[in-house]
Amino acid sequence: MLSDTTLTFAEEVTRAVLGVDALWQRLQEANGDEPEHLVVLNMSRHHLPDAFRDTDDARSALQRLREQAQRLPEPDRKIYYQQFVDSTIAFTDWLDGNLAFDAQLPRFLHVPSAPVSDERIDGLRQDLRDLFNGLKYDGDLHSQATAWEDRNRVPRDEVAGVLTKLMDEAWERTTRVIEIPAGKDDGMRPVLETGVPYNARCDYSRREVGLNIDPVLTRPALKHLAVHECYPGHYLQFKLGEVWYKQGIAPADMLLSVVNTASSCTFEGIADAGMEFIDWVEDDNDRAQAVMNRYRAAIATRAAWRLHHDGWSSDDVHDELHRDTLVGGEGWVDNRMRFISAPERSALIWSYWWGEELVAPAWRHAQSMNQQAFFTLIYGRKHSPSSLANGIRNLRR
Repeated sequence: MLSDTTLTFAEEVTRAVLGVDALWQRLQEANGDEPEHLVVLNMSRHHLPDAFRDTDDARSALQRLREQAQRLPEPDRKIYYQQFVDSTIAFTDWLDGNLAFDAQLPRFLHVPSAPVSDERIDGLRQDLRDLFNGLKYDGDLHSQATAWEDRNRVPRDEVAGVLTKLMDEAWERTTRVIEIPAGKDDGMRPVLETGVPYNARCDYSRREVGLNIDPVLTRPALKHLAVHECYPGHYLQFKLGEVWYKQGIAPADMLLSVVNTASSCTFEGIADAGMEFIDWVEDDNDRAQAVMNRYRAAIATRAAWRLHHDGWSSDDVHDELHRDTLVGGEGWVDNRMRFISAPERSALIWSYWWGEELVAPAWRHAQSMNQQAFFTLIYGRKHSPSSLANGIRNLRR
């Protein structure tokens, strides 16, 4: 259980970040821009945003909160809330135009300022090669990946039905390892979309999974998305945050989904690790999909770095991404380009790489511990990379 001191502090932090989001809305409205949000989901019905006159006013308030965070009693909360506030301060600097791209990664996400290395990318390509060889696909890696995708492809008119069945099984498997505090009628339903800058999106407030059907979709990919967006991924993260807050277990910031922040990487990593949580990796097709997810997350960081740091043209970045994507087709390349081209979310692409990099080892450690304590740790409070490591160390004591 978190201390009353920390729960009270979280109430203040929640109002502050809502205030920064409201400030950004006013700035966008004044500039005639299409509205974007720092807080992309707000499940609270009673937290009013702090009223900030400008970014200087917001930074002053956030600096005071950072000083308070240093005195929190729980070591992992002391780490996390300092970094969460740091991320929000960095966002106010970005609003002022004072945050270069390479500074966004350590200041927003608290990860190194670099793309995934060529050595790691080559290693993932070799892992895919080994899996495809084991599955008896011939030719070079591109030929193998194309044949694998063709064999597992789901026709567009069958996607919704296949995904719904996979979501049903993911729900059942999740309930075997962690309680879902709702009936299945509270769960998600798929909505097919085109021309959007994401592969899939959990719209928890509407209980909809927005699925981009522009990329080529396979059964292993849909299986991963059922887990990542729904159970035990984002739906469960939001549901437990909502319910546990009402029960006095979770802090108020669990009611929010905030982008470009200290928890972004672990938030995505928990969803990506869901296949392991519910023991649903059944064969080498699932293993190939898992490696493919890692590989495509890696080349997406490289693409964003080329675009925003190295000064490559959009056309050149697109062509390299298209050359190396292996599966998904132009639909996948197009949505990644849309994602990384948007200044307000370009750094966020790193969360899809670092998420599994951080959470998967934590899950492996949890195998020899109390798994329910592990789930309480990761679903009951948000984590930065550093606070997760601290929390796991304390679990082992």
